[in-house]
Parts: sequence; C-alpha cells; structure tokens
Amino acid sequence: MNIFVVGLNHKTADVDVREKLAFNGPKLEEGLTRIKTLPEVKEAVILSTCNRVEMYTNVKDPAKAYESIKDFLSEFHGIERNSLETALYTHENADAVKHIFRVAASLDSMVVGEPQILGQLKDAFEFSLQKKATGVLLNKLMKKAISVAKRIRTDTKIAENAVSISFAAVELAKKIFDDLPTKTVMLLGAGEMAELAAKHLVNNGVTEVLVANRTFETGCNLAKEFNGKAVRFEDFVHEMVRTDIVICSTGASKYVLIKEQMHHVMKERRHKPVFIIDISVPRNIDPEINNIDNVYLYDVDDLQGVVDVNRQGRQKEAEKAEGIIAEEVETFQRWQSSLDAVPTIVALREKADLIKKEELERLLNKLPPLGEKERKDIEYMANAIINKLIHPPTIALKEDSEDKDILIATLKRLYGLNEKEK
Repeated sequence: MNIFVVGLNHKTADVDVREKLAFNGPKLEEGLTRIKTLPEVKEAVILSTCNRVEMYTNVKDPAKAYESIKDFLSEFHGIERNSLETALYTHENADAVKHIFRVAASLDSMVVGEPQILGQLKDAFEFSLQKKATGVLLNKLMKKAISVAKRIRTDTKIAENAVSISFAAVELAKKIFDDLPTKTVMLLGAGEMAELAAKHLVNNGVTEVLVANRTFETGCNLAKEFNGKAVRFEDFVHEMVRTDIVICSTGASKYVLIKEQMHHVMKERRHKPVFIIDISVPRNIDPEINNIDNVYLYDVDDLQGVVDVNRQGRQKEAEKAEGIIAEEVETFQRWQSSLDAVPTIVALREKADLIKKEELERLLNKLPPLGEKERKDIEYMANAIINKLIHPPTIALKEDSEDKDILIATLKRLYGLNEKEK
C-alpha cells in the first residue's frame, strides 16, 4: 500500500491550466470513476478547487501509477501529455501524508489560514465515500486530515486576524462598532474590493446596504445582490446622514467627498461615529476628513499595514502548525505500519489452525471412540498450545519497530506463508 498524491496548484500552474484540468460538475464523478479503474489505483479522492487539482490515491507502484494518471489526465481533459510535466508534482507515503495534512490545515493555501479549503476537502472525501472510491487506508487518512486541521485551528491562532484588504476593513469596523449588525452600509462605487468588503459585512450580520454608483442601473443590479437599495450618486452625501459605514471605490480622478461636506453630514448625524474605507487608488475621499471628531477614515495603505502585521502573526502560528503536522504524520505512519503486518498475522493464524486441525484428526483416528467431554478437552488443549505459540510473534508484528519488515519476511520464510498470502 502506497499513499500517492498527484496534483498541481497556484504555485505550479497558471489559472488557465488549472481551469482546463478542473473536475467540475459531472466531470468529478466521471473522473473519479475513470481513475479508479486504472490497474495501479486501489482507492482515490479528487480535490478540485480554483487554486488546486489533486488526486489522493492508494497505489501498488507509484512510478507506474504516475504514468497512468498522466495518461488519464491528458486524455480526459484533452491536454497534451508533455504540457503536464512542468505543472504536476507528486508526493509518496510520508511526504504525501504531510502534504494532505498541510492542505487541510490551509498551510499550502494562497492565503495561509483561510477556512474554505477544509470544507472543500470534506466535500471531496464525502463524494468519494458515496461513490465507493475509498477504502480502509484513504478513509483513515482523510478523517485524520480533517481532525488534524481542526486541532491546528484549536491549538494555534492561524485563522485569526484579517489577511486581505476587504476583510481587514470588516475587522476594523467590528472594533469601532460593537453592534455591527444594526449599522447601515453604503457602497460608494462598484470596485471589486469594495464589493467584497460589503459581502464580508453582510456575512457578519449587516442587513441595510445602500449602493450609490454613477451608473444607476449598475447600482440597482449590485443592490439586489445585498437585498439593499440603490441611491442616485448625486444624492450620496445626503444619504450619508443615515449611513454608519462607507466603502468607497469609485475610480474618480479627484475627491468625491471633501471636509466641508463631511462637517455638514456629522452635524446632521449629531456626531454619531462614521467609519469610512477608501479603497480607491488614487484616493477618492479627502484625507483631511480624518481630523473630524468621530470620523474614522482608512485608506488602502492603512488597511495594507494591518494586513502585513496580521500576515506576520499568521506565519508564526504556521510554524507551530508545522510541528503539530510532523507529530500527526508520525502517528499516522505507525497506524499504517500496523496494517502491513495484518496479512502476515492472518496467514500465521490460518496456518496454525490448519496444522491443529490435521493433527487432531490424525490423533482422534488412532484413539478408540471418545466421549464428547474427552474430545472437547483434547481440542481445548490443542487450541491453547497453538494460541500460546503464535501469541509472541503476533504481538511482535503489531508493535511499532524499525525491523518490522525483516520480522515479516522472516516469519513468512519460517512458516511458508508467502503462498498463503498470494
């Protein structure tokens, strides 16, 4: 049994290559069925996300399996085999286990600590389980990967603190407003990062969203995504009187909100706090506004500073996570090593039972007819002798030791078990 990973990710392949090799929709079931029919592959799980496509397998011969999987990928996705060489990577056994644990814990993600990958891994495993594409080895491995990822999130702070501009904005908003879900958000413009920040705010409980865009129709369409309301761009300053959080990304060449206008807004609001996020480059909000009491203005550089500090913090936690993974890989290997001895233990027991049966028949045929009690006493003694004889080698096979392979080979030779296992 060899755990074998074949894959590509955002580090080894551009998005156009990843898209071509993705297993989306019906392709996932068809691909899983096809890869499972390869002679070298006993079990398989396919993980396909926007940033990676990986196949986790249990194979007889990794070298042969790699060639077969490359042929499969080339034929299935209609890509020249040679073009796969530079994009694909492989991992075997302990390295494969370590890689899968790192993926589950998001240590191999574009954003370290992001939570989505664990859910994607769970879904991939569940799908393979439903399609009966996994067995004892991969079932144990995938369950272990999920538990390792959960342990890392519990024992480290790898998932804490924002490491994207849009999410950093939300984290700052939480610090300014204790009752974030009760606040009204205005999306000023339709920039991608601003829209993403608004989505994060909605996910954190915000229900009132206003959208002010120069093209009113675009604003209406965007407002529908948030179950919000579109307002005319020329009216946004007036609407700010009832707005607590403003996310600005208009692409204008000059300031769309200046200090004098903000003074008027704050007077109308009776100086209730306002949080303004200017993600525009160049800036669309007059920096002088930040000098007004109860106005909290952050631009993209401010948010980037928060992100950089948080990334450093996550990196320190990632080092702790690597230590946990090293420990868990060792634990899994001990379990896997015990599986290697199972066929030999079964064969040894079968061999002993066969000898016992043959010798009992020979003895009972020589003796005069015996009563039921006498027969049971003899059988009990034969069982006891056999059990005591095979107990020490059985215990030795189950123990974790460096010379287990030698011990298995020796027992096979001494007891002639090779033919039995075949």
